Amino acid sequence: MKITGYELFLVPPRWLFLKVETDEGIAGWGEPVIEGKAATVKTAVEEMMTYLIGKDPLRIEDHWNVMYRAGFYRGGPILMSAIAGIDQALWDIKGKFYHAPVYQLIGGACRDSMKVYSWIGGDRPSETAQMALECVKKGFQAVKMNATEELQYIDSYDKVEKVLENVAAIRTAVGNHIGIGIDFHGRVHKPMAKVLAKELEVFKPMFLEEPVLPENNEALKEIASLTSTPIATGERMFSRWDFKHLLSGGYVDIIQPDLSHAGGITECKKIISMAEAYDIAAAPHCPLGPIALAACLQVDATAHNAFIQEQSLGIHYNQGNDLLDYLIDPAVFHYENGYVKIPDGPGLGIEINEEKVREMAKIGHQWQNPLWRHKDGSVAEW
Repeated sequence: MKITGYELFLVPPRWLFLKVETDEGIAGWGEPVIEGKAATVKTAVEEMMTYLIGKDPLRIEDHWNVMYRAGFYRGGPILMSAIAGIDQALWDIKGKFYHAPVYQLIGGACRDSMKVYSWIGGDRPSETAQMALECVKKGFQAVKMNATEELQYIDSYDKVEKVLENVAAIRTAVGNHIGIGIDFHGRVHKPMAKVLAKELEVFKPMFLEEPVLPENNEALKEIASLTSTPIATGERMFSRWDFKHLLSGGYVDIIQPDLSHAGGITECKKIISMAEAYDIAAAPHCPLGPIALAACLQVDATAHNAFIQEQSLGIHYNQGNDLLDYLIDPAVFHYENGYVKIPDGPGLGIEINEEKVREMAKIGHQWQNPLWRHKDGSVAEW
C-alpha cells in the first residue's frame, strides 16, 4: 500500500482537516491545526507531505522520525501540529487496513469509557453558575471555566474577588461533588497566580490549569507549595523533550498534551506513558474538532493515568459549527452520565461527512485570537 495523495480543508469554526489517500482506496483523516495559525500549519503539512507521497503509510514510527528528525530545526507549535495531523491520518489508515480501532494497535484498551468535562464561560467569564448547573443537569460530573479576564503582573484585589465570587457561585449551584477545573489560560503572572492559588483552595477545585505561561514553568514549584489543589499544564508543550523537565521537577500533577499539537498519537502516547512513571495524571487538551477528539479517546483508552478528557461540544469558540456537525454518525460521541464510550470502529472510530467538509471548506475561516490590552495600553495575555 502506498500514499498517493492528500487534501486539506480549512473549515469553520477554526479547524483544519487533512485527508490522506492510498492506492488501496483506504483514506485516513487527521486534524493538524494551531488555533489562529491554521494557514501556517497548512503550509507545513504541504511541505511534509512531499516526502510521504509514494511511501507505505503503515511505517508510522519511521515516518514520524523522518518528519521530526530530518529537519535541522525541529519542534514548536507549527511543525509539531503538522506532524500531529499527519500522524493521526496514518493511524486512521492503519486501523482501517487491519479492521481494528487504533487502541487495539497500541496495546489494547484498559477502559471502556472516558470521563469528559464541559466548558462553561467564555473569554470573559460571567453567569458561569447557571451554565454549570445546566451541564450538571445534562449528566456532566465536571466543568471547566476560564478563571479571569486580563491581569497585570501585580493587579488589584477587586479582580481577585471577582474570580472568587464566580467560583463560589458555581460551587453553590452544583454542590460539593462536581469537579471544577479553573483555567488561568496563561493570563496570570506569577505574583497574582500565587494569590489566586491560595485563595481558590477553599472551593476544592478539580485542578488549576496553566497557572503561568509554559515559558515560566519554573514558577510552578512555588505556586504548588501554596496549595493542595492539583496543578495542570501542558497544552502549549509539544514533545516529550518539552515535558521531561516538567515531569522530573515534581511540581505538576496533571499533564495536558494536545494530540493535534504535540506530535499526534505516536508522540502523546509516549508523553502520557512518561508521566505515569512519575505518578502524574493526564487530561489531554482538546477544544478542537471531532478528529482530534477521536484521536484523544484512542490514546485515553490505552493510558491508565488518563482520568478525564476535554471536549468542545458547546464551547464558546464553536460559533456556527460544532463538534458533531462533520460526522456521519454523531452518536459516536454520545455522552452519558459524564462519560463517553471509546469509539470502537476501525481506525479513529469515526466516519467523517466528507460532503459536509467540502461544503464548509468553501466558506473556510480566518479565526484569530482576540487582542487584549490593559488600561495603560500594554498588550495583555489572552
